[in-house]
Amino acid sequence: MVFKNLKWQLLASSCVAVIVIACLIALAIEGYTVIVVILAAILAAYIILVNFWFDRNITKPITSLTESAERIAAGSYGTKAQKFDDNEIGELTDEINEMSEKVAQADKATTEFVSQISHELRTPLTAITGWSETLQYDPAIQGDSLRGVSIISKEADRLTSMVTDLLEFTRIQDGRFNLRVELLDIAAELEDSIFTYGELMKQSGVEVSYDAPDYEIPLISGDPERLKQVFLNLLDNATKHGGEGKLVEVVLKTTSNSVLISIRDHGHGIPAAELPYVKNKFYKGSSKNRGSGIGLAVCDEIVTRHGGKLIIANAEGGGCIATIQLPMNKE
Repeated sequence: MVFKNLKWQLLASSCVAVIVIACLIALAIEGYTVIVVILAAILAAYIILVNFWFDRNITKPITSLTESAERIAAGSYGTKAQKFDDNEIGELTDEINEMSEKVAQADKATTEFVSQISHELRTPLTAITGWSETLQYDPAIQGDSLRGVSIISKEADRLTSMVTDLLEFTRIQDGRFNLRVELLDIAAELEDSIFTYGELMKQSGVEVSYDAPDYEIPLISGDPERLKQVFLNLLDNATKHGGEGKLVEVVLKTTSNSVLISIRDHGHGIPAAELPYVKNKFYKGSSKNRGSGIGLAVCDEIVTRHGGKLIIANAEGGGCIATIQLPMNKE
């Protein structure tokens, strides 16, 4: 077929099929059996060729285009779909590729902007934090003034934490995010994190429950600092979002090929409609808690780069449960 336009190709194929079928009917009426058989065989071969053409020119390009669109929607901005021909599907492919490139450029510009702003914020925040801590020990500052300085110090710490998260996020985006992998005792790292954050949880009126497993957890490969970052972030989330339950439960166990760590709060849980998006960058949903909305995105990236999975779900009986699944060494 010489047509580049798909609708003319399909129309030409349909006309040919109709003409052949009409000839078959006419010849059958006149009794030309042999010719009818020959034309029927030709029609069958033609149908096979049309199916092959349809698969090559429509089904495969659309399937390829769908897969590329799914990758772009999942965050692989800049992904290019394969162009099969200069027809309507080819034009659609060009448009999607152009869109993907523009989204990639916009995403890169956003990441660079966030990185620059975060770096610029660190210097004044360091000064604010330092001076606010110094002023709290000044005997001349009393009453409401001292309380105000204390609030400034806490808010500066909160902003510093947000800036740190933003910088971590930009490192992931531009490929500067690396792991220092070594053999580590995951139980010891988890216990250190609980000890580190446990006192702050108690100050918030939240009890942390952790029972060490009664069997030895094998060493796994991982970055201890990055995994501790995940543990602390999830403990912090459980305290902020499930603090009304006054209890956070931490469980460590193993399966045949992985280590499972679950951190559960006893709060209100997460609305079912929001669960699929909680690990997306900058997503906060209906939560009224303040934050950058990228903590879980960073945690998910860290766990994924360890070859594991981070699963966020609502627990039976109420509350939210975050489960970290890490692979055990094959040996």
